[in-house]
Amino acid sequence: MSVSTINFSIQKAENSKVNAVEWDNLPFGKVFSDHMFLMEYADGEWKQGAIMPFQNISMHPAMSAIHYGQSIFEGLKAYRTDNNEVNIFRPDMNAKRFAESAKRMCMPEVPEEIFMEAIRKLVEIDSNWVTNRPGYSLYIRPYLFATDELVGIKPSDKYKFMIITSPVGMYYSEPVRVKIEEHYTRAAIGGVGRAKAAGNYGASLYPAKQCQIEGFHQLVWTDAKEHKYIEESGTMNIVFQIGGRLISPTEDADTILRGITKRSVLEVAKKWGVEVEERKVLVEEIVTAAKNGTLEDAFGAGTAATIAQIAIIGYRDERLELPPLEGRTLSNKIKAYMDDMKTGRIDDEFGWNYKV
Repeated sequence: MSVSTINFSIQKAENSKVNAVEWDNLPFGKVFSDHMFLMEYADGEWKQGAIMPFQNISMHPAMSAIHYGQSIFEGLKAYRTDNNEVNIFRPDMNAKRFAESAKRMCMPEVPEEIFMEAIRKLVEIDSNWVTNRPGYSLYIRPYLFATDELVGIKPSDKYKFMIITSPVGMYYSEPVRVKIEEHYTRAAIGGVGRAKAAGNYGASLYPAKQCQIEGFHQLVWTDAKEHKYIEESGTMNIVFQIGGRLISPTEDADTILRGITKRSVLEVAKKWGVEVEERKVLVEEIVTAAKNGTLEDAFGAGTAATIAQIAIIGYRDERLELPPLEGRTLSNKIKAYMDDMKTGRIDDEFGWNYKV
């Protein structure tokens, strides 16, 4: 199916809410644009998709997503460029990961061309929500959930694929403080850690709340078996810099989400000639490097924050301080480069921007 053959029904909102947005006081993910996308799956096939005014949806009390957790999502962003165009960053990667998550959760895959065109058309209609204010973007949330109306443990026969968008500023307003988690587990081998399943995030809320009580922003998850190896940090992948090298946990195991932002960061670094290692990363290695001063940098990489530099790593009863942010040449350079590429201030030499 080519993009030219994909047609969605379109009903536009009578009045836009964009002029009511308080841009200088914008909470992350609480303000939504004028329209949304909806497409249903039934009788073994996807029906025609529709773009409509943003609105509530009704649900049956026995809707299977509520009871049995068949629900996945993605997150990506659109940016206003300096020449007033709109770019979406690497949506093809999100489409592929969405399909992988659907397969693992026993859900129907959304064809990549439909996924891409639905996002493109929705952002095009709400393009006035993509501001040129520095540090702002339009967050895009595609999601898929089961809608069978019965109480019975089986894959649903019906689903809804939806997309909503939200104008956002910075996710973290300060460098982040993280704590290495040695009791609770995000994902185990053979589980659904690689899928972007809603339940993964629900399971993380309690341990994350406990670390926040202690003054941290997020956890650094470790392996479920021994808690010896670092996996992810909160809602982000994690990257370390030691001896000029960038080191990040390998995604070969099925316990780590394959991060699009992290992949982009490492590809940029490699192009610049930086040595990159993706391998198992021992907790002991990072703690030792932090203590002896060889840990030059550590940061989270994810859609919401892009690069979130880590100021403090908590380990048991210790708080290990990392070098000052202004001296972190490489991560600062990568963040500035990616921001400039997304907003058209420099050439997109990788071909990652998808023009609306």
